[in-house]
Parts: sequence; C-alpha cells; structure tokens
Amino acid sequence: MPDIIKNVRLEVKNLRKDFDRKTILKDLNFSLTNKDSLAITGKNGSGKSTLIKILSNIFMQTSGSVTINIDDTAIERQNFYKYIGLISPYLNLYDEFSGLENLRFTARLKSVDNERITSTIKSVGLWERRNDLVKIYSSGMKQRLKLAFALMHDPDILLLDEPTSNLDAEGVRLVDNVADDYGSGRILIIATNDEHERSLCKSELNLDGINKNKVS
Repeated sequence: MPDIIKNVRLEVKNLRKDFDRKTILKDLNFSLTNKDSLAITGKNGSGKSTLIKILSNIFMQTSGSVTINIDDTAIERQNFYKYIGLISPYLNLYDEFSGLENLRFTARLKSVDNERITSTIKSVGLWERRNDLVKIYSSGMKQRLKLAFALMHDPDILLLDEPTSNLDAEGVRLVDNVADDYGSGRILIIATNDEHERSLCKSELNLDGINKNKVS
C-alpha cells in the first residue's frame, strides 16, 4: 500500500447493457469508496464478466454511466486503465514471450519502472521462472502472471474475475493477501460464484432476478 492513500470513488448509475436486443444488465446502481469491497455474484450468464468489462472500459454500456473520481477529480474514460488493475480468464498472454517480457511490454504503457516489475514478479512467486516462455507455464503460473499484470502499476481499484481459478493452495493464499490489502485501503471488486472468493468482500451485488440492482 502507498504511504498516501488517495480519495477514490467508483460510481455506477442506471447502468444497462444490451447484446443483440437481449438485456444483460439493467438498472444497476452502486458506489464504492476507499476500503469498500464488493462481490458480484449470480448464475452463469447473469452478466458478472460483462459488468467487469464495462467497469474496466473493455465494453461500453448501452446506457447509464460509470465514473471514477480520484481526489475529487473525474477521470476520463480512456484513462481508466491507469487506475484499475484487472484479472480475468479472457485476458490473453503472449505465449512466445517469457513471463518477464510479457510484463515489460505492458509496463511501457503504464510507465512502470524495472524495479517495480522485479518486485511484483517476485511477489507472485514467479521470479525463478521469469525467463521461461509463457507457453510452457502451467495454468496456475499463468494466473499468477495475470495477478502481476494487475498489480504492477499499483492501481487504486482492483477488479478480479474468478481470481483463484487454477491456483494451488499457496496461490489462493496469495490472492487472499492481495484482497485483504485492497479491501483495507482501496477498492476491491470480485466477480465470482465461489464461496471463498465471496468471503473476501464486505458486500455483495447479486445479478440474479429481482436482486439485480441491490447491494447488500
């Protein structure tokens, strides 16, 4: 965690997302600030990953708004990536590059220096395998590398889509520690149907049925 904690606010208002005339998300409203953590739950197809993609600016909503304010300054949508870290099954890695080369490629886009890259890849337990090609990584190692991608620019908001998928017990503890860190000082959102991952958050947004627009 940084020495100086920013005042961070993520707000969703009247969010709606349609695909091919089918409404996936409708009338979603919630806001999160520092120390808030939210589990997004629901059946398969309820829109959990779609919502994560909208929050991270991979998808655009059909209507409504998503806003991020840092120290009372509104962040332009195209700059969300500077403040958000994302782990998800649909993020692609470059198999013909090493794990370290993958991180260095993305680091240029986010102004991350070599010292930070080194400390991050060590923190996820991949330092000894940093020069191996990603194509020979196990599924668990790839998940750890995705965690490094999400954390290396020290984001203010962390979005996790099924973060413990393919991880062994040690990897799950790593995610637990990251979630505890973010839940105690920044904003954490986890899209999941896993009870353990759900337990890492203080509140829940269930996208099923009548609970679609309620945070408990």
